[in-house]
Amino acid sequence: MVKIGDIELSNFPLLLAPMEDVSDPPFRALCKEQGADVVYTEFVSSEGLIRNAAKSVMKLDIYEKERPVGIQIFGANMDSMLQTIDIVEKSNPDIIDINFGCPVKKVVSKGAGAGILKDICLMEKLTAEMVKRTHLPVTVKTRLGWDHDSIKIVEVAERLQDVGCKAISIHGRTRAQMYKGEADWKPIAAVKNNSRMHIPVFGNGDVDSPEKAALMRDSFGLDGAMIGRATIGNPWFFKQVKHFFKTGNHLPPISMAERVEAARRHLQMSIDWKGEKLGVFETRRHYTNYFKGIPNFKEYRMRMVTSDDSKDVFAAFDEVLDKFSNHQFA
Repeated sequence: MVKIGDIELSNFPLLLAPMEDVSDPPFRALCKEQGADVVYTEFVSSEGLIRNAAKSVMKLDIYEKERPVGIQIFGANMDSMLQTIDIVEKSNPDIIDINFGCPVKKVVSKGAGAGILKDICLMEKLTAEMVKRTHLPVTVKTRLGWDHDSIKIVEVAERLQDVGCKAISIHGRTRAQMYKGEADWKPIAAVKNNSRMHIPVFGNGDVDSPEKAALMRDSFGLDGAMIGRATIGNPWFFKQVKHFFKTGNHLPPISMAERVEAARRHLQMSIDWKGEKLGVFETRRHYTNYFKGIPNFKEYRMRMVTSDDSKDVFAAFDEVLDKFSNHQFA
């Protein structure tokens, strides 16, 4: 059994990574239904929250069916981050996660996200003060280091644990790599194998098949997997991995009817939560994967990703189901 603070999880839990404009309540609900053990919100700006920015505040919406759910926040200013703790607690999440890993320039340029990997002492101090500020378990998501020459993740993880961090998720790339090249899980395994470490160590990066998840568990010995891009338009990934763990076989392909139903529910939940315009726009990135592998699909995909009218998108779903209902997915 794996524990984050007092939260008990199964052996080798699967976590939905926090992804901007992806891991919102509608998508988290779908992933939870398909076997995600822990889900995280999109990352929330501490500066946005203390200014009461509408987009930041909206990201604090969480629902009982999602639990356990973590709210992830980012920032580099101590006062702002501590004020954010007080605001976030009112949403009653199960976990507060600190983003020390986002590589995007607009975040890094403010010293936040992966930018803080240049100042490990500040990283440690921020974590320590945030742990003191809340009764909730505080976890951290980070990267191996700023660049290849500054990888000190074993030391960093140990220092974060020593100031009260309850779990750490590590992406197997440096900030300099962004999302290029292959994720290196060996340094993450070195963190796990450090005899001083006793908190869960979760791996992140390139877990894009059940076999990869099994490799992370069996060959690298990590406590769980945090999964991001492989879930976009594929909330079934969690179920597929768990089926593979249990049986050693792949789950039968997801049927067209299931794909259309998931896409329909996803869009409708997004509209209900965000309104028509944003709901339609922010669900578009999922459609390529929802319908991956369908021949001559371009016409329908273009309608789905260019139409601003949900009625047209729903109609496209119906046409796809009617035309390709007998399509056999590989």
